[in-house]
Amino acid sequence: MTDDDAHLWDSNRRGSTDALNRKIEQWQKRDWMTWLAKNLTFPFTVTREEDEDDAYFQKGAARAPFRLGHEMEILALELDDDLCGIIVKARENRRVGAVPLCDVQVKPKSDKNYWPVREYVVWFANR
Repeated sequence: MTDDDAHLWDSNRRGSTDALNRKIEQWQKRDWMTWLAKNLTFPFTVTREEDEDDAYFQKGAARAPFRLGHEMEILALELDDDLCGIIVKARENRRVGAVPLCDVQVKPKSDKNYWPVREYVVWFANR
């Protein structure tokens, strides 16, 4: 099995819908905190791609830490929140704060943390 085949669920190729459905079945049984702790290597760099906070459009919000489009370093898993999902401890410049893991993306795909985070983000969006 090639790496592309292993990640068929995250593509538009033929068979991707069936692959995603099989993956979702796996994800529903997964203890995400334990699995991520085992499969992530800390610290790692992410970019915030989502932000539920409507304050983003307020004056000065783009300069506030941990905002949409900002790059930050993930230091640790913090807690699993019923509403926001897994919250991670993040550092941006000299500030440390908390960010939902479902709001971030690891780049590039070759980073060893890309697929574990991607699996969580897709699962969270489809739960």
